[in-house]
Amino acid sequence: MLKQLVKLLKALNSNRNPSEIAHACCMGIMLGFMPKDNALWFILFVFFLFVRVNKPCYLVITALMSLLAWHLDPLFDDIGYKILTIQQLGGFFGTILEIPFVGFTKFNNSIVMGSLAVSLVLYIPIFVCMRMLVLLWRKKLAPNFADSAVMKTMSKLPILKKIIDLAAENL
Repeated sequence: MLKQLVKLLKALNSNRNPSEIAHACCMGIMLGFMPKDNALWFILFVFFLFVRVNKPCYLVITALMSLLAWHLDPLFDDIGYKILTIQQLGGFFGTILEIPFVGFTKFNNSIVMGSLAVSLVLYIPIFVCMRMLVLLWRKKLAPNFADSAVMKTMSKLPILKKIIDLAAENL
């Protein structure tokens, strides 16, 4: 996990495309929100590994959002229940469930459906915000942060020395 964090920090400061980092954050949020006990999660996880995004960012955000997701489960449950009980979609959901192996995705679970719906709705706003944050970090915040007294003090901490050494090794 420490190496992933170092790679994430390097990506924020490198000449990589900010969209790769923004997409990685959005995909990480999507998987972090979703329960991990279904085939849909594993299918999306593997699919996203083949997409050209910043993998360390993707993995770190997925882990962080997984720690926070249980707080949002009541919201996901309410939204998922409302989607799954829409009269016009009842036949569609019934037909989909008859397809072999689709039941393993547990899309008919209200929390799975709600978390997927929320993350899809939030994808574009989060993408735009993250892209702007990466650009802001690179142009304004990173140079000021590197020269600050806080950073000079923090760089003396043993854990941060290890991160800096790992980053230097990977250059």
